[in-house]
Amino acid sequence: MVSEQKEWFFNTATGQAELGKVSPGERRMGPYPTREAALEAWKIAQERNERWEEEDRRWRNDWSDERGSKGQ
Repeated sequence: MVSEQKEWFFNTATGQAELGKVSPGERRMGPYPTREAALEAWKIAQERNERWEEEDRRWRNDWSDERGSKGQ
């Protein structure tokens, strides 16, 4: 007999952790081994997105500054 492994998912629309594939795939992140890991996943994703957005802003500013100084 094969034991069924429980998987947790994070619903990005409701902000809730769900046991199993309850919500449509486009609203789910996961799977995660625990409810806590599913809840933490959204926080981690938001922090990473904020870092990447800041890096993009700096890159665009550096690129813009470099192009502006070459045109003078």
